[in-house]
Amino acid sequence: MLVTSRETKRWVIPKGNQASGTPPHVAASQEAEEEAGVCGAVCPTPLGSYRYRKRRSSGASLMIDVDVYPLLVTRELDQWKEKDERERRWFTLREAAGAVDEPDLRDLIRSFGTSEFKAAAQRDSILNRVVAQSRIGSMFAWFQRLMPKTGNFFELFEAHAKTVMAGADALARLFEGASSSKQHVREVVERENDADAITSEVLQTVRKTFLTPFDRGAITSLIGAMDDTIDEMQTTVNAIALYEVRSFEPEMRDMAAIVVDAARVMVEAMPLLRDVSENGGRLHELTERLIRMEGQADQIHAVGLKRSFFENGELNTLKFVVDREIYKHLERIVDAFEDVAKEIDGIVIDHS
Repeated sequence: MLVTSRETKRWVIPKGNQASGTPPHVAASQEAEEEAGVCGAVCPTPLGSYRYRKRRSSGASLMIDVDVYPLLVTRELDQWKEKDERERRWFTLREAAGAVDEPDLRDLIRSFGTSEFKAAAQRDSILNRVVAQSRIGSMFAWFQRLMPKTGNFFELFEAHAKTVMAGADALARLFEGASSSKQHVREVVERENDADAITSEVLQTVRKTFLTPFDRGAITSLIGAMDDTIDEMQTTVNAIALYEVRSFEPEMRDMAAIVVDAARVMVEAMPLLRDVSENGGRLHELTERLIRMEGQADQIHAVGLKRSFFENGELNTLKFVVDREIYKHLERIVDAFEDVAKEIDGIVIDHS
């Protein structure tokens, strides 16, 4: 989503100054609500930054550095603070990159999604390309049937990642305090069941397949690590349902937002495994981001747990115990994404 600037009416992302004492990602979400009328889960780990020159009221034109945070939109408001001063609009990533003026922001928008990697996700086999280019037609169909089976591992990896993303989305909505919390819990559980079915198919395919794109151990380790992410999500929502938790601390919401962005990164990474030698650099960038998010989640976990201890330790011990349980499960979700990053890095090292 982009908004127009108030003066020049050019397309920009919602942004603004950080108030003293306000965490930067919280300030970013406040600006998104004020300027674009959107609310949701904002990840505390920035995507990156860009620079632009801003003219001050004094007439000076100064260079400004902007940190950019991903926000999962869960609500679009009908009325918001700057509705009459700006236009808001959803764009495709390609359109948004073309609409903004700042080159660094344009690159950042392009890097956010998987559109530039669709060629890798939809790559035909070498035999199919040869047949198409030579116009031989279907006369080699018999030959293809004789070729050793290689399995549909990439499709299964991508399907599993999308299932995890859907579960993370439901988890974030739950932590945002959205209504119908039982429905969000139920969705996470259902998504976990779907993921289990995909994992089972991968393991069966490994046993039946003659040729595999990676070492069999790497395939089973990767799908196992991916499945752990949504298993931990299910454990988390089960604990929330068990203790009937209705409200969540800011640090919990921050960790849930990290889970959402970690799932997004995993979705982007899976199609790139179809050509590791070509996409090794981008895969490494994505795994580095997952590892950075895990480190930041650890810090948030420590801050939140400490605050809960001092606020509830003596007066409301049960509240502290429940908080500690929720924090523990959230930390395990992010740890599981770090394990996925390590598995991907291992494949990159072996095959790029």
